[in-house]
Amino acid sequence: FRFCCLLLTNCVFTVLYNPLQEEAAIMKKQISVEKEEFNSILPEYGRRKLLTYADSIRELAESFRETENNREEIKRTVETDRKDYIWQKRLNENKDLMIEHLEEMAKIMTQLADETRRCVPLGERRFKQIAHALKEVDIQIKSLYLIENEAQRMEISLTIRTVKKNTLSAEDLGDLLSVLLNMRLTGAQDNAFFIGNEWQTFYYVEEARFHVLTGIAKAVKETEKISGDNYAFFETEQGNLTAVLSDGMGSGEKACSDSTMVVELMEKFLEAGFQMDMAIQMINSALLTGEDNSNMSTLDLCSVDLYCGECRFVKVGSASSYIKRQHLVDRISSGNLPLGIFQRPDMEAVGRTLMDGDYIVMVSDGVLDALSQGIGEDMLSELIGSTNLENPGEMANAILNFCIHQCKGHIRDDMTILVIGIWKKED
Repeated sequence: FRFCCLLLTNCVFTVLYNPLQEEAAIMKKQISVEKEEFNSILPEYGRRKLLTYADSIRELAESFRETENNREEIKRTVETDRKDYIWQKRLNENKDLMIEHLEEMAKIMTQLADETRRCVPLGERRFKQIAHALKEVDIQIKSLYLIENEAQRMEISLTIRTVKKNTLSAEDLGDLLSVLLNMRLTGAQDNAFFIGNEWQTFYYVEEARFHVLTGIAKAVKETEKISGDNYAFFETEQGNLTAVLSDGMGSGEKACSDSTMVVELMEKFLEAGFQMDMAIQMINSALLTGEDNSNMSTLDLCSVDLYCGECRFVKVGSASSYIKRQHLVDRISSGNLPLGIFQRPDMEAVGRTLMDGDYIVMVSDGVLDALSQGIGEDMLSELIGSTNLENPGEMANAILNFCIHQCKGHIRDDMTILVIGIWKKED
């Protein structure tokens, strides 16, 4: 939705600039009209539809909601039959979950409809300079928009095509725009790799202040062929890195299946715009309603904002995580139970501010279990603090090798280690 409005401008507005037209009066009038219409008409396109959809979904949710009187009536009717009562109680619980999920969908649509974008005017002279610079590399420009989003970061949308056969990539174009607009830009993930002969719209956003490297090390339980741990790194939006680690209860294919579902659903829900709490609740419901009654899995999530360095840990039954700053180590622990046990999972969220050169270490339970005498957390803190390795992959492997050495090569549970290193980009 964030970029759909920009694409629709080609159908609503006339072309912002055509290198073959030099009538200054027409250009000035066009820019003035676009500025006025962009700020007044364009945000309304699609907003009313989204709000209508949201209201419809809320009404659907209300249709599932039963009054207290109805519930008391059902209770009196079935309390003589315990089996019917348990069945009806489970049905009501599922209805409550359905209502929450529908309301969350309506909330997402309303938030999208309320998102604001401010069009930043681009002077005629500067636009011509950009068009001329692009013409020098055989690029013809049809439209260019500078938009300030809700986070007060710049987004660039431009529709262009190449007039000759060349191999200019979207990344090269981003570097050129960074110089022309005097801001560091990075391309959106869905940009085409090369600029073609047909009109295409490319999107660029302000570059984040930090960049990251990740490292992974894994070991499978000695009696199994497949690990019950699963993980993923993904971007829910530009400039936000999310790491998810899940440890399925038990080992082997069953544990792997549960943890895979947790990781994949979490990625899909967050990318779709669901709030963290609701996404976890929906995954918990999926585990509870599985064919097997013992569908349990931990959830360890870390979300890092690469623009400001803020990170958030969310833990449900998972092992401790660690933040390494030089030789100091901050341990983030939780005392709750895994997903798939209670109707409403207990979630613990902790926020931290990261600095240049910090490392985040996330581990599964098998890592701590491998360390002797029940002092795994303290021993792992000392190990992380004492290491001088800078590469996240090497750090993860060093921790894994230490754990295997401590348990004398007997891997009694799956072990997975994720390491994220964060550094500030040079100016």
